[in-house]
Formats: sequence, structure tokens, C-alpha cells
Amino acid sequence: MTKVDFYTGSEDKLRTACQLSHKAMQNGVRVLLSTPDAATCDALDKLLWHYPPTAFIPHCRSNADAAGHTPVLLGMDEDKFPHHELLISLHPDTPGFFSRFDRVIEIVSSDAEDSLRGRARFKFYRDRGYELRHFDLNTKAKP
Repeated sequence: MTKVDFYTGSEDKLRTACQLSHKAMQNGVRVLLSTPDAATCDALDKLLWHYPPTAFIPHCRSNADAAGHTPVLLGMDEDKFPHHELLISLHPDTPGFFSRFDRVIEIVSSDAEDSLRGRARFKFYRDRGYELRHFDLNTKAKP
């Protein structure tokens, strides 16, 4: 069954997504960064080219020819993926395809509306019996 981790208190959800992707990649885990729209996908793509400043996160769109060999993928609600290891969701609601993945990361900011939506997603997973973990980015070391 899919394991779900919540990272709350993010000051910059895209930067947090980059940090978590970098950490996963270093541990040999392939990542799908799923975004709700093209603008978010484009912004994340640009950020990944420069994160971290002294390294490079190999990435491409999930529908690119190289997707099967690339450790970090960017996608927008597609339903076909070359792997199902780690989904980092930047969606305001629970993506319908999340259960295909071994692990899901939900990133929640300190914004009141985003926190409210994050609590609804947490309840969704909890009510269906998914194993949940919570990491408060305001009290713990950054990922």
C-alpha cells in the first residue's frame, strides 16, 4: 500500500519539491513531480536547472523520450508514467493516480488556504487507511 508523507510549513513549495527530489535522487529513488498546471510545471522546470547551485538534477517531462532513463520527471495529470516509485504532488487536491506509487509526498505551505486543503488531503488518506507520516519544516532540519 502507498505510504504518504506530509511536509508542512513550507515557505516555498517549489524549492521544497526540489530539495526532496534531490534527496530522493541521491538515494536512488526515481521521482515524479506532479503539478496542477503548465505555469507551475514551467516554473519548477526552471528551478530544477539551478538547484542545487553546485550540482544538477537530471530531469525532463514525463512524456519525453528520455523519461524512462531520467531520475526526476515533471508531469501534469498524465496517467501513464515510466515508473511508480515516488510521487511529489503539488496539487491542491489529492491526485486520482496517487495509489499507483510506492510513496507520495504532499507539500503544504503556511498559507491558510493551502493548509486547509492540506488537512483535507491528510483526512482523505487517513480515512482510507494509508500509512501517514508528518514532517513540520518549521521545527525540523530542512530536507
